[in-house]
Amino acid sequence: MPKTVIAVYPGTFDPITLGHQDLIRRASGLFGELIVAVAAAHHKKTLFSLDERLATVREVVSAYGNVRVESFTGLVRDFALLNDAQVMLRGVRSLTDFDFESQLAGMNRALAPNIDTVFLTPDSRYQHISSTLVREIATLKGDVSQFVAPSVNTRLLQKLKAM
Repeated sequence: MPKTVIAVYPGTFDPITLGHQDLIRRASGLFGELIVAVAAAHHKKTLFSLDERLATVREVVSAYGNVRVESFTGLVRDFALLNDAQVMLRGVRSLTDFDFESQLAGMNRALAPNIDTVFLTPDSRYQHISSTLVREIATLKGDVSQFVAPSVNTRLLQKLKAM
């Protein structure tokens, strides 16, 4: 009997976008188990707290029975090894992303030779979406409802209203 392939999809998900959701939906069909690993992001200033990001991601992926959401700190390699993952999933939207992601894949391969990196490109409808741009547009009072799930948009509006 073949073993279940466990994949880890790491990111800050600040906020989770339709592009992220597209990759999660597709990866849930490719791998036996998908762990969406939400980074504590000690190196970045995030709009949402770790708990808020975890809750948001859990809400939008709840329909997928083989997807779980966990937080991590430190090297994603350590998280992947701790969870017996064989695959690191990375999204690539552009040539610029590919350059960075291929360097990251090389470093991860050197640190954890038994974990393969798999790149997925989002559906063309989502290739231009990034969490950074969504945050910036929302902060400037622009409408980001076409880039995030309705529940995420509601959380964004509430968060920005409270600021």
